[in-house]
Amino acid sequence: MKVLAGTFSNRIASCHMQYTQLGRSGLTVSRICLGCMSYGSSKWRPWVLDEPDARPFFKKALELGINFFDTADMYSMGVSEEITGRALREMAKMEEIVLATKAHFPMGDGPNMGGLSRKHIVQGCEASLKRLGVETIDLYQIHRFKGTVPIEETLGALNQLVEQGKVRYIGASSGYAWQMAKALTVSERMGWARFVSMQNHYNLVYREEEREMIPLCVEVGIGVIPWSPLARGRLARTTPSPIEGTTRAVNDQYAVDLYDSPGDPEVIGAVRQVAAEAGVSPAEIALAWLLSRPGVAAPIVGATKMGHLETAVKALDVTLSEEQVKKVEAPYRPHAVKGM
Repeated sequence: MKVLAGTFSNRIASCHMQYTQLGRSGLTVSRICLGCMSYGSSKWRPWVLDEPDARPFFKKALELGINFFDTADMYSMGVSEEITGRALREMAKMEEIVLATKAHFPMGDGPNMGGLSRKHIVQGCEASLKRLGVETIDLYQIHRFKGTVPIEETLGALNQLVEQGKVRYIGASSGYAWQMAKALTVSERMGWARFVSMQNHYNLVYREEEREMIPLCVEVGIGVIPWSPLARGRLARTTPSPIEGTTRAVNDQYAVDLYDSPGDPEVIGAVRQVAAEAGVSPAEIALAWLLSRPGVAAPIVGATKMGHLETAVKALDVTLSEEQVKKVEAPYRPHAVKGM
């Protein structure tokens, strides 16, 4: 394992952001993506930071060299996009930024307010453009493959947005490999814009994506940008309880639903052991492992404390030995499919 010597602050100062292409697209992204679900309205979720508390995280991310920011229309019901757009327009050179958002989940109670129909995709994109305050979204993603809408209708709408200049690239999030393969086939057959990325549920305690989706993405050049890379913080914690100590952990029922497998604590324990032996944090070990996986371009990291961002960047300079990889992977047990 390579670990930079010196104090914590010196290590951060000496770390350099790494960049990569997103799959086979021409899009260059930082190897850490800042996930912006944590920024929006505390009325939506109690652990979400309101705008005054959120803004410093965008400043810090930019200082660390992060150029990739991911949000979604349903995060704080649009407020996350508003805050993200304002912060980046004020603090960043937008031509250097890769700004990503997503559509699918309902944005209201009425009909046509969610899903993957042409109507909702187009309406959703136009609403996101207004909230973000930009003319074009760099990466526009379908938030799930769920629904009864034919994939031809969804892809046709996305291709229309690309041709109109409202979207530069398109991506997908959390579906089955057969759905992704079908979508790629339709795009190729019709001569339409194709998905360049897959934002999926992937970390050391949930590796079911290694069966089908990730091999597909590697084979066809789709960039993998995992969500929940630290298993909702479970892989970063140094205390026995998975929920004590943070507002999000106490209030995040979705995390409890995702991570209830009997084998998960064994994986977390192995990560802590390797981290202790190496003299780094468990989060660095978990992220370093993920960054080394085939196809992975940029884990999407959430941050509600500055240390979360700094730790993520430090992970770029950590390399696991074969023995360490075996140690953290060995306790894994197969899971039911979750996060779709």
